[in-house]
Amino acid sequence: MINVKQFRFGDNLGYLLCGRQKAVAIDGVAPDEMIAFLKSHQLTLTHITNTHGHNDHTAGNRRLSERTGAILIEATDLRDGQLLPLEDTAIKVFLTPGHSNDSVCFYAGHYLFTGDTLFNGTVGNCFTGDLEIFYRSIKKIMALPPDTVIYAGHDYVLDSMNYAASLEPDNDAVKRFRADYAPDHVFSTLQDELAMDPFLRMNAPGITAMLKKKGLPCETEWQRWESLMTMD
Repeated sequence: MINVKQFRFGDNLGYLLCGRQKAVAIDGVAPDEMIAFLKSHQLTLTHITNTHGHNDHTAGNRRLSERTGAILIEATDLRDGQLLPLEDTAIKVFLTPGHSNDSVCFYAGHYLFTGDTLFNGTVGNCFTGDLEIFYRSIKKIMALPPDTVIYAGHDYVLDSMNYAASLEPDNDAVKRFRADYAPDHVFSTLQDELAMDPFLRMNAPGITAMLKKKGLPCETEWQRWESLMTMD
C-alpha cells in the first residue's frame, strides 16, 4: 500500500511515493519541499528516478541525493517491466518513448506516473519525431484498467480542456472535468481520459467527424492518430 504526495514547481509536477517508513521520488521538481515532507513524516528516501531526462524534471536530483543519500536511477538505465521496490509494493516500469527517447511511466498500485507522455487531458509533444512509436506508447497506457489514476508531469489542464472543447464542443465529459479541476491536486483517471482527451479518443465518432470535416485522413485508427498529432 502506498500513498502519493504531489509537489508543484510552476506547472511542473513531481511525486513522492510513500510507504510506512520509506519513499521513492519521481521527478523531484521541488527538492526542498520534498525533503521537508520526508523529515516531517519520518520517511527514508531510498530511490530517486525520473520519467525522462529533460532538465525541468531532473533538476532536483542532485540536491535530493546529496541530502538524503537515496540512490539515483537515470531514466536511460530503466528497463521495460523492471520492478522498483517500495516496501511491499512493486513500482513497475513501462518504457513509453515518443515525447523523448528515454520516456518512461511508473505503475504502482492503481497509480500511473506519466511524465510528459500523457498529461491530464492531452498528450505531450512528440520531440522524437516518431509518431508511430509514440502511438504504441499511448496504446500501452490505454490498455490499463479504467480506474488507473493518471499523475502527469505538468499541469496543463485548463489549456487542454479549452483545446478539447474546440474539437468536441458538445462533449460533457470535458465540461465536467474542467469544472472539477483543482490545482492543488491534479489528476485524472484513465476513464476520464478516454472520455475527454481527444488524443485518446481517436476512435470516437465526434473526432472522426471533425477530422473528416477538415479533410484529414481518418479511415484507420493510425490515420486518425497521425491527423490529430499533426493538424494545425
